[in-house]
Amino acid sequence: MTKKVIEASEAVAIAAKLCKVDVVPVYPITPQTHIPEEIASMVYDGEFDVKLIDVESEHSALSAAIGASAAGSRVFTATASQGLALMHEVLFITSGMRLPVVMAVANRALSAPINIWNDQQDSIAERDSGWIQLYVESGQEALDTVIMAYKIAENKKVLLPVMVCLDGFTLTHVFEPIDIPDQKLVDKFLPKFTPLFKLDPNKPITMGPIGFPEHYVYFKKQQQDAIKGSENIIKEVHDEFRKLTKRGYGNGLIEEFHTKDAEYIVVALGTACSTARVAVEELRKKGKKVGLLKIKSLRPFPEQDILNSLKNAKAVAVLDRNISLGNDGAVYTDLKAALYNKSKALLHNFILGLGGRDITLDHIKGIFDKIEKSNKEIKEWII
Repeated sequence: MTKKVIEASEAVAIAAKLCKVDVVPVYPITPQTHIPEEIASMVYDGEFDVKLIDVESEHSALSAAIGASAAGSRVFTATASQGLALMHEVLFITSGMRLPVVMAVANRALSAPINIWNDQQDSIAERDSGWIQLYVESGQEALDTVIMAYKIAENKKVLLPVMVCLDGFTLTHVFEPIDIPDQKLVDKFLPKFTPLFKLDPNKPITMGPIGFPEHYVYFKKQQQDAIKGSENIIKEVHDEFRKLTKRGYGNGLIEEFHTKDAEYIVVALGTACSTARVAVEELRKKGKKVGLLKIKSLRPFPEQDILNSLKNAKAVAVLDRNISLGNDGAVYTDLKAALYNKSKALLHNFILGLGGRDITLDHIKGIFDKIEKSNKEIKEWII
């Protein structure tokens, strides 16, 4: 392995190269742009033999990804915010056609008002599109997760696209020491893509035909079974990657930090977990039984793993860097459904960090203090 101090965006681009991606259709949008820029630099320098396609929009980028993947290519793309929103209809098509495209999403707030900074509203808004969604906390985890994402997506029992979601600016533009695995190790872990079906003029097939009412429901049930079944595949792929690299992230679905004896637990996605870890450590030194549950996989939603992690908690605070306007935070809503009649923990929801607003150590400590003292559910915006 080689260790380099690089930003997370470059780490993602390097991961695509290590995976020997064939086609990269992409359109630039802040804060995702450094990813295709780095890929373009590697192509220009002769380091990456890939077809880089400049398209006229994000809608076109994912449409081109569909064509390339259907023809049997390993495909990577990236986007953010309004770009992901513009892909909306094509996201459902990619999943419905069971194409194992991997896409990095540099999480950014959605307009209006115009905002280029981080929250997770963009990918959260697409959680029902049939993509596996994996959220990462560090540049190292971003690189490793892109590599694992291909092995998950291309598994014949899965055959679904994967979003690797990394916080915009808060992570994409942050430099850290990153271990870059050797090409031979990645080749050992990730075999060449051999599609189950592909567009071939010598063996004509139809992809994406009309689904009449009597048949459409069966396709949706197959997708649901595949994405729920991917929980075990994600765990298996993660375990294999851990054995090869000595690096791991919980069980691939969730990651626990001092939850075994914790009475008060914070649940979060992405870089907020790094701040929460420090808060937990400091409060533990003061004798507080607190912990952190990091959700890495939002889709599939690992209900049983989460229940097992929170079984001893008195109170749980869900930190949502998003808001389902007119309701509550999306992760809180999922968690509330999962815990209903299965846990005695009092569930709280905190909306924070929208539009790039800092999530500070004092915020996390204050949340722990509030849920420890409250005997009724809290729903609060931290502004």
